[in-house]
Amino acid sequence: MAKNWKEVRKHLGPEREARIKARVRDEIGRLSLNQLREARSLTQTSLAELLGIPQGGISRLERRTDMYVSTLRNYIRAMGGELKITAVFPNGAVEISQFQDVERQKNG
Repeated sequence: MAKNWKEVRKHLGPEREARIKARVRDEIGRLSLNQLREARSLTQTSLAELLGIPQGGISRLERRTDMYVSTLRNYIRAMGGELKITAVFPNGAVEISQFQDVERQKNG
C-alpha cells in the first residue's frame, strides 16, 4: 500500500531529515546538460532557435563528453546562465579566470 510522503516524513528523526535535504541539494547541484535544459523548461528546439543552430545540433551537443569552453559557455548563456570554471582542491576552490579574459579580449 502506498503511503503519503508527508506521513512518512513525520516519523523521520531530525538527523535523517537533514541527510535527505543534503542529498537533494547535492543531486540538484549535478545535472547533465539535457537535465539542466529540461529543468529550465526548455526544449531542444527552443534552445536551438536561441543559438541559431538546428535542433540536431543541440542533441549532439548534449551527448558530447568533450567540447570547447566557448561552446559550453554559449549553451549556458542561451539558457540565461553564466559559465564559471572552478578548480576544487582539498584546501579550497579557485575560480579559473583565463576563459573570461579570452572572451573579454574577443569582444574588447
